[in-house]
Amino acid sequence: MRGSVSERILRLALAFAFIYPAVSAWFNPYAWVGYFPPAVLDIAGSNDIVLLHVFGVTEILIGLWLIFGKKIIWPSTIASLYLIGIVVFNLNQMDVIFRDISILAIALALIAQEWIANKSDMSLTTEQER
Repeated sequence: MRGSVSERILRLALAFAFIYPAVSAWFNPYAWVGYFPPAVLDIAGSNDIVLLHVFGVTEILIGLWLIFGKKIIWPSTIASLYLIGIVVFNLNQMDVIFRDISILAIALALIAQEWIANKSDMSLTTEQER
């Protein structure tokens, strides 16, 4: 894992927030499937647990990309979109999802950090070409 100590901490924190629910849902799916919006569960029908596990696989992939990958702006952006969806579609459960807003802030911080770093790299490249 590359980056500053603070970036590594943010990446691990965000990765944990995505990997833990996916693993936990594998062992106790009925504790997690209720967080899908009712409309999504209606579409899934009797395949709601399959949907949960497919979603979990994507969460694990995002988490692993955050830990081991490069171009962290991409998994951070995907994580942000997931978290925005979770918050928007579960506003009636604010007592539970309030933490997701803080986790969203971690993802946004990683996006900002990567964007600023890329912008700086581009500026250095432009100056070196002159």
